[in-house]
Amino acid sequence: MSLRPDVETRAACDKITGATDEIAAATSLPYAAEFFPSGFHLILRTNSRDVLAAAAECWSGYAREFHCEPVELHVITRPQGALSPEPAYRCQRHLFSVIGDADNFAVADLERLFSFAVVSSKTAADHTWLRWFFVEAIVYTLLAQRHAVPVHGACVARNGSGILLCGFSGAGKSTLSFACARSGWTFISDDCTWLLPDSEDREAVGRPRETRFRPDAPFFFPELEGLAERARPNGKIGLAVRLSQFPRIRTASRCALSGVAFLDRKHGGTAGIAKMPGSEALEGLLADRPSYGATVDARHERTIRRLLELPAYRLRYQSIEDGVRLVARLADGEI
Repeated sequence: MSLRPDVETRAACDKITGATDEIAAATSLPYAAEFFPSGFHLILRTNSRDVLAAAAECWSGYAREFHCEPVELHVITRPQGALSPEPAYRCQRHLFSVIGDADNFAVADLERLFSFAVVSSKTAADHTWLRWFFVEAIVYTLLAQRHAVPVHGACVARNGSGILLCGFSGAGKSTLSFACARSGWTFISDDCTWLLPDSEDREAVGRPRETRFRPDAPFFFPELEGLAERARPNGKIGLAVRLSQFPRIRTASRCALSGVAFLDRKHGGTAGIAKMPGSEALEGLLADRPSYGATVDARHERTIRRLLELPAYRLRYQSIEDGVRLVARLADGEI
């Protein structure tokens, strides 16, 4: 006995196989570009100049530093739909999804380091929104599967010695890293630093072209006065600053680490440095990271454990000047 599809099933089949390409499988992606976020290789294909421009805002000027398998992202822009709402991120096994609504979504294959996104033209036109929720979120997730281990910390270097500045949001990482850079240090990263998985070198890889501040930053740094405050897509108000605006500040894409400092600027006591037990430092770094499943998480934990063969300290301070002075003591081996 043969079974005949009902009307709804036939309609669904027609939609999938129809000439209008409702599922976007045959959509032409005439624009292609290569970018090198933090020195890693990204291949981007799209049908939108807006998407190319948004990606260039993220990664133009970065050169290839690591010869490893590229990550690939296809972004399809369609005219229908509104600006995407803040999406939900979900993961099961090797499939990762970003779901805003029916017109704004993405799916990534974490094993093949490939993702495609479909967004409305209104989402593509809002470069900040597109970058924050789709382009950057997807690319950095793909890089974290195999090529890099993200750590929630800033990084600065002095005389070839890198210090990782760790702490939860509000701990002062961006402020202190910029203050160090103003004092002649080399700026590596302000909030997220990459480690190379299973590397013996304990090398930090950064994103040194931009830093973000809270609205009170001009109180500490008068040269930031007059920069427009902006509402970030996560709802927080802040300043995004291109470091190219400050030619005296030295930047580098990576450095060798010599120590880890956990910032505590709300402590009411005397400024100072105290050695941290390795177990406490490990717990702090492991608790403040995303989870990508057992295999990737194990690789990340191995890398962080190797990092914490370096000495870790708790750095208590209130004034920016005290913070810079104490970090300098760490970098100069005075502790």
